[in-house]
Order: sequence, then structure tokens, then C-alpha cells
Amino acid sequence: MIQRLGVLRSPALAVPLPPSLELEACYGYCEALVRARHHNYPVGSMFARSHLRKHIFAMFAFARVADDYADEAQYEGRRARELDRHEEQLHAAYRGHADHPLFVALADTVDKFALPITEFAELMSGIRTDLERRRYSTFDELRSYTRQAAEPVGRLLLYIGGYRAAELHAYSEDLSSAVAIARLIQDIPADFQRGRVYIPAEDLRHFGVTEADIANRRNTPAVGALVRYEVARTRALFERARPLVDIVGADLAVELALTWHGGMRILDKIDRVGANLFAAERPSLTTADKAMVLTRALAWRGETLPPRSFHLLSRLLDR
Repeated sequence: MIQRLGVLRSPALAVPLPPSLELEACYGYCEALVRARHHNYPVGSMFARSHLRKHIFAMFAFARVADDYADEAQYEGRRARELDRHEEQLHAAYRGHADHPLFVALADTVDKFALPITEFAELMSGIRTDLERRRYSTFDELRSYTRQAAEPVGRLLLYIGGYRAAELHAYSEDLSSAVAIARLIQDIPADFQRGRVYIPAEDLRHFGVTEADIANRRNTPAVGALVRYEVARTRALFERARPLVDIVGADLAVELALTWHGGMRILDKIDRVGANLFAAERPSLTTADKAMVLTRALAWRGETLPPRSFHLLSRLLDR
């Protein structure tokens, strides 16, 4: 019988369970879980090689559900317990005992690509940090958090693509942290409502911004200076990661170019909001922004696509 974990019926995701544990149905379920969330970057887009897409969805679905346990309001008071159950099911899947569609799909992916459990364990440790830590004194401390909470996902993606070279993983780590930090800047007011401030205290102090400014959604020159600085530093991380997109082959090239340009575009949107970041509507990518990201990604690595690329582009724009 399929286990009915609480998250799978959560209002946040609202994704129905498949009727059976048939493998392709389980992969379809993982894809639905991932697509139930908006991203600044693609996950398993049609530009990733088709034989990899379902495996990318399985890996991201595992991370997505764990992240919801740490963030969503309905798990208040039982977050640690739900995360423990999630990790227990991970270990069971590695032992060949998966009885939930997410873990049935993940177990198959783990087996096909020899994914190390250490990456998943590190990811879980990073997500648990959100239950224990609410403030970061320095950028080095914040980067230590993203090393656990974000960078394992990038390494797992490269494992699925067949890339195990250490230098590629180093670029991937910068890209994963850049994407994560861009989202943290984007979500400063929402995270403050959860009791968390990810902007390093040393930065707030340097620019003369206080937590009261966040709480009261103030628009001041000091906030504008802080936002410009955070955006500039995050852009530098994206630039450090840029060689990864140049090096990878056709299986992930456009997918990673979309990720890179999606992150950089959301930084442009944040920079434009500037001093009004705490008070304005959450910066997000519009349809026009996504079209721009797609155009730039194809201009960068579109040569890796097969002759059917124009057909793929037409399908994407028709959605």
C-alpha cells in the first residue's frame, strides 16, 4: 500500500498520489511535485536530454518535499519529525525498501546513476539548519549554509548527467549557491515572517539597515545600498560558475544556461526594485523575462541541440 505522508496532501503542493507504484507513474508524480512550484530556473526542461528528465524530477522532488517540511506553516510543531521520516525513507530506499511513489522513483534513479547517499544526507543536514538557526553573522556563515542546503543538488545533477570531475563540481557549487542566495534576497520579507534573516548581520550593520527596517517594510537609501551590494556579490558568484555552462555537453548545456540566465535575470529584477525591496511585491520573472532568458540561453549553448531544436522552441512558446 502507498504510504500517505502528510506533505503529499498539503495545500502547498496539492498533488494527488498515483493509483499504483508502477515506476513511470511514480516518476510522473515526482514531475508533478516539482512543477507545483514556481522556480527562477527550469527543472527538467525539455532542453535536458529526455532520458535524464525523469531522474532530474525525482531528485528535485526529494529536495522540494524536504524543503516544505522546513518551511510550510502546516508542519509547525512537527518539522523535525517529518524530516526524520523523510530521511528514514531515503535510507530504506537505498536498502531497496521503497513503498512511496517519490522514493520508488528516487531508488530507481539512485541505482541507475550510482548516486552517493552522502549528498542527500548533506542536503538534509542543511535543511535542518533552518529549524535551528535564524541569523547569520557573516557571509562565510551564510555560504556554509548554502554548501549544505543547496550545493548537493548541483552535484547530484552533474552525477545524473555523468559528470564527476572535481573542477566541474566546483563550478556547480558556485552556481547552486548563487541560485540559492538570489532566492534568499528575493524572499527577505517572507523569510522575516518565518523568523529568519539570511542577510548577514555584518552587511546590515555596514549599510545601517536594521531588522526593524525589514519588519516595517521601509524604503530608504540605506536599504537601496544594501540591495545593490547583495546583488553585486551574488552576480559575482554566477560569474564564477559560468565556465560550467561552457564545458558541459548537450545533455545539460541549455538546461544550465537557462539556470544561469534565470538567476541573473531575477537579480536584475531585484536590483530594479532596489530600496523598495522590503515593501514591494516579491520580484518574479514574467513571461517576457522568461522569453528573454530562453533567447539568451539558446544563443549561448543552443548549438548543442539536435536539428529538432526549432520544433522544441515552438512547443515551448505555445505552452
